Amino acid sequence: MLVIEKDKKTRTAVICPIERTGQNVISNDDIQKRLSEAEGLVLAMGQTAVFCEAIKFSKIISGTFFGKGTIARLKEKCGEYEAELLVVDEPLSPVQQRNLEKELQIKVIDRTAVILEIFGRRAQTKEGKLQVELAHLTYQRGRLVRSWTHLERQRGGGGFLGGPGETQIELDWRHLDERILKIKKELEKVKKTRSIQRSARIKVPYPTAALVGYTNAGKSTLFNSITKAKVFAKDMLFATLDPTMRKVSLGQGTDIILSDTVGFISNLPHELVMAFRATLEEVLEAEVILHVIDVSNPSYKEQRDDVIEVLHELGLEKIESAANYIEVFNKADLLSESERKHLYERLNDRQISVSALSGEGIDKLLNMLKVYFRKNVVETEVVVNADDGKRIAEIYRTAEVLERVDNDDKILFKIRRMG
Repeated sequence: MLVIEKDKKTRTAVICPIERTGQNVISNDDIQKRLSEAEGLVLAMGQTAVFCEAIKFSKIISGTFFGKGTIARLKEKCGEYEAELLVVDEPLSPVQQRNLEKELQIKVIDRTAVILEIFGRRAQTKEGKLQVELAHLTYQRGRLVRSWTHLERQRGGGGFLGGPGETQIELDWRHLDERILKIKKELEKVKKTRSIQRSARIKVPYPTAALVGYTNAGKSTLFNSITKAKVFAKDMLFATLDPTMRKVSLGQGTDIILSDTVGFISNLPHELVMAFRATLEEVLEAEVILHVIDVSNPSYKEQRDDVIEVLHELGLEKIESAANYIEVFNKADLLSESERKHLYERLNDRQISVSALSGEGIDKLLNMLKVYFRKNVVETEVVVNADDGKRIAEIYRTAEVLERVDNDDKILFKIRRMG
C-alpha cells in the first residue's frame, strides 16, 4: 500500500508529461484537459495540488523518464512550493520511480498508483476491498526491488519455508503471491455468489440494465433519479466504487434491475480492469447497457471512446453497434441553446439527451427501456391452486395480469411478462 496518511493533506506537485513528436501534435486545449483531470485525481485522493504543470519531452529516458535538465528544474520548483509528493500522470517503471525519488528527495508516484490509492480509500464492501487489495498487490509485486536494492541480503533457515540462500526479496515475493492467491480464491467465492444471485433474478424474472460511463459523468445521480435511491453522488472522480442494484418498475408488469457501476477513466490501470472483473460482470450479464456521457464536458467524445475501449477489453466487442447499447447524454441542462439544438439534431434512435439533476428526459429514457424490454414480453397462461397465496402474489408482482378465471380450487391466469 502507498504510505500516504489518509487524513493528512500532502502538498503535491502534479506533472503531465507530453510527448513531442511530429505526428502527435497536442493542442493547448487537450493539454488543459489532461491537467484538469490529473489535478482532479489528486483532489480525489484527498491531497492538495500546489502546482500542476505540463512538461513536453522528445523521448523517455529509461532510467529517470525525464532528462537531467527537466529533473533539475523539477527539483527547484518542488523546493519552491515545498512539495512533499510528486505525481507523474503517466505509468513509471519501478526503476524510474526509485531514481526520481533519489534525485528529487521526495516521494514520487505515477498515475496508476494515484488511481489505486483512490480506490483503496473509497471501497466500502468486502468485495470492493478485496478487489482493491488484489490490484494493489499486483502493482506492488513488480516494485519490491525499490525496497531491496541490495539483493545479496540472505535469509537462512531450514525446511521448505525460506531455505538456505533465499534472498529477502524472494521471501517478500512469496508472501505477496500467497496473499494474491488467497484473495483470488475469496473473489471466486464472491463470483459464485453473484452468479447465484443473477440466476435467482433471471427466474423471477427481472432483466438487468447497467449504467456505465466515464468517472463523474453523473451515473449515480441518474441512478438516484430513476430509482429514488440515495446512492452517494458527488462532483468528484470515482465517487462510486461498489456496485449498487435496485428494482425499477417500468409499468404494465415490466420490472427491471438497474445497476450502478464504477466509473471508467482513460489509461485505466490494467490491474484494476482485471481486479474489478467480478464487479463489472454485472455489465457483461446485463440485457441493456446504458452508457452515460457528460455531454457538457469538452472531452466527452474522447471519454466515450475510452469507456468503449474498456468494454472491448472486458469482452464486449463491437458493443457500440449492438441493439442493447444506449447512449445517455447527461448534463444537457449545462449546454447553451445552440449546443442543445446541435445535439438534438444528431441523436439517433439509440441515443437520448437527459439531465439527471433536473429530471429532464428521464421519462423518455424509461419509455425507451420499456419499449426495448417489451419486445421480449410473452403472453402465457398459468394455473395455480386457489389456496397458494404465495404463488398468486408472485404472479401479480412479476407479471401483468390480463385475465383471471376463478374455479373451485384452481385459478387460471392469462399473463404478460418478460420471456
